[in-house]
Amino acid sequence: MSRSRAITEVDTVAEISVFPVNHLAFLSQDEIGRLIDRTDRTIYPLIRSCTLAVLSSGIATDDGLGLFARHPNFDLKFERHPRGLKVVLKNAPPEAFVDGVLIETIHDHLFSVLRDLLHYRDLRTQLSQPTGSESADLVFQILRNAKVLDSDQNLSRVVCWGGHSISKPEYDYARAVGQELGLRRFDICTGCGPGAMKGSMLGALYAHNRQKYSAGHFIGISEPGIIAAEPPNDIVSDLVIMPDIEKRLEAFVRIAHGIVIFPGGPGTVEEILYLLAILTTPANKEDPLPVVLTGPESSRPIIDTYATFLEAALGQDITSHIDVVIGDAACVAKTILAGRDRVEKYRQETNNAYCFNWTLEIPDLLTTSFVPTHESMSGLNLSLSQSSQQIASELRCLFSGIVAGNVKPETRQLINESGPFKVRVTSELGGKIELLLERLIAENRMKVDGVYTPCYRIIPSC
Repeated sequence: MSRSRAITEVDTVAEISVFPVNHLAFLSQDEIGRLIDRTDRTIYPLIRSCTLAVLSSGIATDDGLGLFARHPNFDLKFERHPRGLKVVLKNAPPEAFVDGVLIETIHDHLFSVLRDLLHYRDLRTQLSQPTGSESADLVFQILRNAKVLDSDQNLSRVVCWGGHSISKPEYDYARAVGQELGLRRFDICTGCGPGAMKGSMLGALYAHNRQKYSAGHFIGISEPGIIAAEPPNDIVSDLVIMPDIEKRLEAFVRIAHGIVIFPGGPGTVEEILYLLAILTTPANKEDPLPVVLTGPESSRPIIDTYATFLEAALGQDITSHIDVVIGDAACVAKTILAGRDRVEKYRQETNNAYCFNWTLEIPDLLTTSFVPTHESMSGLNLSLSQSSQQIASELRCLFSGIVAGNVKPETRQLINESGPFKVRVTSELGGKIELLLERLIAENRMKVDGVYTPCYRIIPSC
């Protein structure tokens, strides 16, 4: 029985104070004053929602509105203290505590939220809409400030993408792949949620223990809208909150020494499209990055569906950028290991950093923030009369909007008020999109909680 289900005698912890240990251990009086006075009206709601999410770590949910509904009286305030800062939590979820004391990893995650949101608040005054090298520099600064970049380490970071709503065979397979990666002393970086993300981390954690490898990292990279719907899983050791989905995706590809993709829903499709738009950029032709799309034998149909859709939308040779491995966890790890060696050689030849891929060129179409609204979703250019890179970028926005409509509280509220997004798609592409989405719905890959109601309508256009 999970702790969250075992705790029934108390609904919330009425009030408790916590103090920073590592993150934010030293703040200026001005910084503490701005927190106490809540002078920044835009950042406090983000702090509150993200804090509630990390206090709910380990709960397998993607219902952000439901999470807030279960804890409507949750709040936090900040006070001065001889240690610098005191955070007072009110009506917090009881599963975050043991005998009245906050669990250590959750304590760290709470102050990671404050660290990243406050740091970005200070950085954003310098940049309005960063693209290109400005975006890369912003992502680097946030990751460096979070202390997840280590220039002395071997190239060990494997990014694992995959669904939060998956079957048990897929979860077990993700765990098996994570174990094979962990036996080779790879660190795991994911979106920090449940499903394939937790499975790969849990497998690697077990393998690290078997190898007596204590230097491993389990990095979870999220953003305010996603973490509010998907609290971090309980394996994450280092939590980083990026300002938006575009910076989150950029962080993944710039710290990755290899990427493993498990089956998933629209979020996984968004990640694949983002990655392919980068890999097909001519400037990145020589920059090696091993990518493996994998799953158990039972996942072969959905993997074939991905390939059919991508080839139809982006061209027959598009899947040549990704290795497909079915049902062989050890082969996945060996493929990543061989690719890692090519990455190391290329970084040495180009004098590029081991910990962060500065030379990777990410098109401005991918770094520009896309905010899903009824207007922006209906305005997407979803036609085949453009380059494959442009199509991939537009499709990435489509699936990003569907993810937001499925799980992000503010977008779900927008849809509750104004109805589903109306997405206009040309006839030659619309049918391909609908087939993929119908498959994701049929296999229950859209949401963990409840019966799925589409947040979109596909409307044919000329």
